Amino acid sequence: MYIGLDLGTSGLKGVLIGDDQTVLAEATASLDVSRPQPGWSEQSPADWIAAAEAVMGALAVHGLGNVRGIGLSGQMHGATLLDRSDDVLRPCILWNDTRSHAEAARLDADPRFRAVSGNIVFPGFTAPKLDWVRAHEPALWDRVAKVLLPKDYLRLWLTGDHVAEMSDAAGTSWLDVGRRDWSDDLLAATGLSRAQMPRLIEGSAASGHLRDVLANRWGLPKGVVIAGGGGDNAASGVGVGVVRAGEAFVSLGTSGVLFAANDGYQPAPETAVHTFCHALPGTWHQMGVILAATDALNWYARLVGQDAAALTGELGDLAAPGRTLFLPYLGGERTPLNDAAVRGAFIGLEHATDRAAATRAVLEGVTFAIADCRDALAATGTRLENLIAVGGGSRSDYWLRAIATALDCPVQLPVAGDFGGAFGAARLALMAATGAGAEIATLPAISRRIEPDPALRDAFAAAHARYRAAQTAIRSL
Repeated sequence: MYIGLDLGTSGLKGVLIGDDQTVLAEATASLDVSRPQPGWSEQSPADWIAAAEAVMGALAVHGLGNVRGIGLSGQMHGATLLDRSDDVLRPCILWNDTRSHAEAARLDADPRFRAVSGNIVFPGFTAPKLDWVRAHEPALWDRVAKVLLPKDYLRLWLTGDHVAEMSDAAGTSWLDVGRRDWSDDLLAATGLSRAQMPRLIEGSAASGHLRDVLANRWGLPKGVVIAGGGGDNAASGVGVGVVRAGEAFVSLGTSGVLFAANDGYQPAPETAVHTFCHALPGTWHQMGVILAATDALNWYARLVGQDAAALTGELGDLAAPGRTLFLPYLGGERTPLNDAAVRGAFIGLEHATDRAAATRAVLEGVTFAIADCRDALAATGTRLENLIAVGGGSRSDYWLRAIATALDCPVQLPVAGDFGGAFGAARLALMAATGAGAEIATLPAISRRIEPDPALRDAFAAAHARYRAAQTAIRSL
């Protein structure tokens, strides 16, 4: 058996799988976020340990004597600062903390960061957080001996070792993402050195072994391997089987993610695409991120006083886009705009715009935002051959048909199941313990394949062009 632990922002999830990758048990523990000042977002690493204790205790009820490996997945970018005794110096500054926006802008203006890391230095990334600590907490800064990402602090507790893996490290702004190694130049630019970084391994490699005291507590055998694991999206990619070039998934959750695997390094930071190492050797991935997917639909449903599922369920067959356009920028946009100030709009309202037409416009607007991500990925040479749909929005047939047609790419809907970060982490544990590779990260069983509608392809392309023109217009307002 193998365990995957996924340290999220709102909770920690654990899954137990067998040799055949069947999920045998799962458990969760909730986590809280502290926001002591506007724009700040912090967690206590001690809370992560308590959550992991609770989850492992719940899984132990099922008998863990046959466990051979544990994999880790987690929220990216967080700055966990340790002194020479491995004591935590301050609460972890999380991925969605924006206090270091000025430091991020300064680092991003240094051309070495985009050239070496392959990405924009976003305020949520790790490097600008350390620059903020250096400026605002100098006494604490002087005591920083190690910087760990959130899941890697769990690893320290599990194994006693300071280790990170490539996919998570790629989100720090310190990694040479093409070479898959720390960049001494980028570290020095923020006053740090390689000695303050954890050792790097691949996500499918063994990072160490579970400490005996913990194995005894939970009834595991001695010598259980702890896999490198992956950042949350990379681990989800392993979970859903998107590990080979040409494979991709679209996640229609609160936000939207278009995630594509690559067998080469193809950075394009000017597009606001994230280009990171994947959790498997010799593989990279790219992500386009939009900030409102089902969030936009749920906003509209509240506006008209209806249930979102009822609104999408009444639409019938896919239709050509009408004159009404919706731009889903309710709280800014990431890819490709990298614009926190832009806001959404309905455009082209007319007497014929009834509730169904407006619902279609909302779904189309999110679809065109995802198409923008596709275009940003395509600018780097990334091609999409298969697109797997996951997340709550994938329950809408209309939406999936619109995405397939707008992206001119078949969309596959998996059978019911959990293919998230915890499952991907468990797969990485299986690899680390057995020596297996990407071949065991198979795609899920597919319940349906939705083909693009050739009769509507041109109409969706024309509507996407009008959407892009409207996008340009509203950014000037």
